[in-house]
Amino acid sequence: MDNKTEQKYIETLQKASGRIKDLLREVEALKKKEPIAVIGMACRFPGGANNPEKFWELLEKGVDAVTQVPPDRWDAKKYYDPDPTAAGKMYTAMGGFLDIPVDQFDASFFNISPKEASRLDPQQRLLLEITWEALENTGVNPASLKGSNTGVFLGISGDDYSDSRRIPKLYDKINAYSITGTTFSTAAGRISYFLGLEGPCMAVDTACSSSLVCLHLACRNLQSKESDAALVGGVMLDISPATHICFSKLQAISPDGLCKTFDASADGYSRGEGCGVVVLKRLSDAVKHGDRILAVIKGSAVNQDGKSSGLTAPNGLAQQKVILRAMEDAGISPSDIDYIEAHGTGTALGDPIEVEAVGNVLSHGHSKENPLMIGSVKTNIGHLESASGVAALMKVILSFQHEAIPPNLHFKTPSPYIAWDDLPVKVPTQLIPWLKSDKPRIAGINSFGFSGTNVHVVVEDWVRGQGSEVRGEASSYLIPHTSHLLSLSAKNEKALAELAAAYTKYLAEPSADIADICYTAAVGRDHFE
Repeated sequence: MDNKTEQKYIETLQKASGRIKDLLREVEALKKKEPIAVIGMACRFPGGANNPEKFWELLEKGVDAVTQVPPDRWDAKKYYDPDPTAAGKMYTAMGGFLDIPVDQFDASFFNISPKEASRLDPQQRLLLEITWEALENTGVNPASLKGSNTGVFLGISGDDYSDSRRIPKLYDKINAYSITGTTFSTAAGRISYFLGLEGPCMAVDTACSSSLVCLHLACRNLQSKESDAALVGGVMLDISPATHICFSKLQAISPDGLCKTFDASADGYSRGEGCGVVVLKRLSDAVKHGDRILAVIKGSAVNQDGKSSGLTAPNGLAQQKVILRAMEDAGISPSDIDYIEAHGTGTALGDPIEVEAVGNVLSHGHSKENPLMIGSVKTNIGHLESASGVAALMKVILSFQHEAIPPNLHFKTPSPYIAWDDLPVKVPTQLIPWLKSDKPRIAGINSFGFSGTNVHVVVEDWVRGQGSEVRGEASSYLIPHTSHLLSLSAKNEKALAELAAAYTKYLAEPSADIADICYTAAVGRDHFE
């Protein structure tokens, strides 16, 4: 081999070696799943919890938002019968309902014609509104997302509004929008269409675990860099008595309408309704862009019950496995978790199985002196089914922000089917301090679908100063001024007046910083005519 050939051979080997090193680094990077930041959220939940601030107020005060069904939904007396076997009847007309009309919608704001709006499932209307509010909560101008690689992952399982397509006597009401106004796929697709988003878009129905499964899928999607941002949410509206009757026949709901999670009197859950949406980014991108980070998704896992004792019966071993996998994905140990936001439906069968699964997995690192706290938001607002997971996530995030764990309601006599003496768990019955410290606060969130799909998510708080600055903080972006310009705009005069009134109320709060508010209103909002 001459010198020239030998040199060429050496150069080829060096290139190959360099490429191998690059590939090994890529493999290692893939093994280390990047945490996902929650940078915004919005909601409509029962009891007037129409934004995160009102939601926390309800949680903090220990309010039970369950009421009798509103008369504009269905006639409670017509469909009520205490006998569970009574044909076509429900044995309770109680539930967690929104305090705002679901048949009212500003269609023109979303460029939807009146004719199309008349066939639009109220769930789709609500999703559009809450998604917009969630984006505004981030301080990101929604218009700036047009053409972006932003994904939409939506949990939805209620199809009450599509009755008009099933009942022959209503066939004459079908028009060109009856399909696009009621299908699950268009509920998600309409969000991407309106905002001009070009990332993955999907609707997911795994029953009660739907929205938390969506969170898991979105995190994986962001980690694989298929998306650069994601909108994740869930929605459920109780519009028709049909589903309420179905769950009465299943005898899954509580006769008195109270969700008595972990209590000896637990006899079923209370159905609830609502909508929640969170905005996600990879943590490194959120820090780089100066986004306000509300919390960090450290890990998650999804599995299925498989061949359990029954289709709708929970599987304790499967629940243990999904918690273990989520912790492994997050790279944490049981002692790192302070709090579990349980699925906690308040059933005599489900609660003991879940608490046993949690206790068996997380008992290490906890004791009677240092117990694992466990609670369920369902005791406040009922079970939001496909939207329940996102409600649980928002409760945990708000608990981080306010440094407290809210009380679990209706817990008076501990369930005799739960081995309380053997498990280092504690149910808070009053507001419990959860203060920041050198050790990050970490919570686990359980969600189980009645068809067998289980999901667990590990969430960590984010301490300001760990690399992120709050978007819109005037001191970071502006030269101090004694005067500031507040830019308000809307699509019509009535909406502008309502916006101005909302700002007036907000500016009256002592914590309001006019410089920050003006900055966000100028650069973090869409501007209209």
